Amino acid sequence: MSTHCDIGDNTCKPCEGGMAMLDEESCRDYLGTLDGWALAGAAIEKSYRFKNHYETMAFVNAVAWISHRQDHHPEITVGYADCRVRYWTHAVGGLSENDFICAAKVDRLISL
Repeated sequence: MSTHCDIGDNTCKPCEGGMAMLDEESCRDYLGTLDGWALAGAAIEKSYRFKNHYETMAFVNAVAWISHRQDHHPEITVGYADCRVRYWTHAVGGLSENDFICAAKVDRLISL
C-alpha cells in the first residue's frame, strides 16, 4: 500500500496488462482511510445526498471532471437528490489503488 498519508494526493497509474488486483487486507486498509465507502463485491461504493437536483448534477459533473483527469471512471447512479458512486478496476477484475485514489478525490468535493 502507498505510504503517502493522504491517498487523495496521489494520481492514478495507467492499468497495464498483468497488473494484479489488491488483496483483501490492502482493500480494508485503504477503506480505513475513507469516510463512508464500503466494499460491494469486487467494488467500493458510497451514496451521497443533496438538497436538490441541481446540487446532485453539479456533484456528478465534478466527479466526471475527476474521472477525466485521472482516466479512471466510476459507475454513477443518479436520482433527484442523491447519487451512488461505485469504483472498481475492470482491467484487473477487482480493486486497484486507483479506485481508492479516486474515492478520496470525490470525497474532497464535499469538503470544499
